[in-house]
Amino acid sequence: MPQQQECRTDRAEPLGIDFEFTDDDFYRIRDLIQSHAGIHLGHNKRAMVYSRLGRRLRKLGIASFREYLERMESGTAEELATFINSLTTNLTYFYREAHHFAVLREFVQNGKLPWDSTIWSAGCSTGEEPYSIAMVLASALRPQLHVGQVVASDIDTAVLEHAERGIYPAERMKNVPPADLKRFFLGGRGGNAGLFKVRPELKRLVAFRQINLHDKRWPVRTPVKVIFCRNVMIYFDAPARRRILERFGALLDPGGLLFLGHSENVADLGEVFQPLGRTAYLRTDRRAAGGARADNGGGDD
Repeated sequence: MPQQQECRTDRAEPLGIDFEFTDDDFYRIRDLIQSHAGIHLGHNKRAMVYSRLGRRLRKLGIASFREYLERMESGTAEELATFINSLTTNLTYFYREAHHFAVLREFVQNGKLPWDSTIWSAGCSTGEEPYSIAMVLASALRPQLHVGQVVASDIDTAVLEHAERGIYPAERMKNVPPADLKRFFLGGRGGNAGLFKVRPELKRLVAFRQINLHDKRWPVRTPVKVIFCRNVMIYFDAPARRRILERFGALLDPGGLLFLGHSENVADLGEVFQPLGRTAYLRTDRRAAGGARADNGGGDD
């Protein structure tokens, strides 16, 4: 992805720290995370980058960011994944933006979710969002559900591992209604007191996988009737946001739903998405969105 040229220097900025961290180091990091994950880092994120990657340098026993970057660029895919994981932000909780789940529940109860369709939670973080979706489905549909009906994806492999374990401390459960807590979670005992584990019958509805939204192919089974992608695209630049929204439009069946974060919108894609209020959108059938379904790379899970 082409980058706007900026004045770069090798001036080291102490930041009260252990490692030399120059402007050139920051710009190399910025370009790497944007090219691999589409994340745009403004200069105001410099201290955050130092703090998060500094932990990795200490663990590896590396003395400078320049040395770390040279090692990473010639290193393994695992180290690149760790680099991406370090710079991604994960903030979520059960039933976040409750009005979205009310729209989803009405959509499902009105028979608008075919039995063979998929709901995609893109940017699922530690799993609270897809499990919330699965609870809505299980409450509204019951027997008409299939294994992996909810596809939950993230670029961060560490949070995906957490999500697949499906174990959460009590303080993360405060937004889960008591009836859902009793029905869908197992309470820990003894050494596991204060922990809650997702029951197998709910977990089977969710298929977790690593997906980079900037990859050319998305391994998501079609037809896709609902997409949650909330507070993910705020980290992308405007051309990347437009490109991904067009691909969402091409992937979603007409009459499907798109949920975005409170600071995100579909801007000039009104011919593709009709606002339903409070960052929920209906996929119209007025025209096909940009991109081809074949680019999805979907099919059977």
